[in-house]
Amino acid sequence: MPDPADRPPVDNAVFGPLMGGAADPAFAGALSFMRRRYSRDLAGVDVAVMGIPFDVATSNRPGARFGPQAIRRASAIFEGDPQYPSGRDPFATLAVVDWGDCFIDHGRADLAPASIEAAARTIVDAGAHLLALGGDHFVTLPLLRAHARRHGPLALVQFDAHQDTWPDDGSRVSHGTFVGRAVREGLIDPARSIQIGIRSCAPDDFGIAILDAYRVHAMGPAETARAVRERVGEGPAYLSFDIDALDPAFAPGTGTPVAGGLSSAQALMTLDALAGLDWRGMDVVEVAPAYDHADITAIAAATVAQHYLQMLAARRARS
Repeated sequence: MPDPADRPPVDNAVFGPLMGGAADPAFAGALSFMRRRYSRDLAGVDVAVMGIPFDVATSNRPGARFGPQAIRRASAIFEGDPQYPSGRDPFATLAVVDWGDCFIDHGRADLAPASIEAAARTIVDAGAHLLALGGDHFVTLPLLRAHARRHGPLALVQFDAHQDTWPDDGSRVSHGTFVGRAVREGLIDPARSIQIGIRSCAPDDFGIAILDAYRVHAMGPAETARAVRERVGEGPAYLSFDIDALDPAFAPGTGTPVAGGLSSAQALMTLDALAGLDWRGMDVVEVAPAYDHADITAIAAATVAQHYLQMLAARRARS
């Protein structure tokens, strides 16, 4: 029997190295995203994971402020093993840290956009890739501001049940208006942007291409991914994944569930086929664990983020 002193330490999130897989049991240890070490030292860091516990902008069921905690907890199933479907350990090639959560004063929603943007800029301006865990979908607007400031206008690839282009006076804090605001502010290029899984009708699409859910069901993942790649092209892109893009059967734990959505398999297969895009940042949002069952929504969100890390690792391997 091996000496306990020779075994890897539990709590990779606290004591572990910057790179390499973790050996923590899925049921024990401090919970960071995929057991990455908690750190705000961005020297040599390729990817920083940041939580944004904010849901003041939600228009239906609140609770997404607890999304980052739930996603981190669900991500514990991805420990030191090679990751499906790539078969690679992304942490063999990527130095990834869990940066912790962005501080937001829950009593001052008007200050939240600046707080989120400032935290995002700290990471992006340091040259690290930002993977954000929401939070409601409003958080994408300040994230886009931070990314566009560094990279210029981005193609937005948005998995969602909603277009989020409802009228806005330019100052509201709402998760249903951020896309229109992003277009008007020049943060995204609508001619290169696309929304996947839409199951609602807003009065304006701002020139963004829409693959609604029925069309995605008919096309299948491979054809859907081809359409996304053609729309986005070779320029810089940002991925925003609202968990309500999935049907409530696969993601009940969200604020505004809409029937008829994607299965988790459909969404993940589509993502896997988008590895060649020039991704500059990503968020997964609208996980509200109070409405979840057996963590299935949180597991889906953690897997979306895990697939994104695999895409970044594949790009690093190719380069």
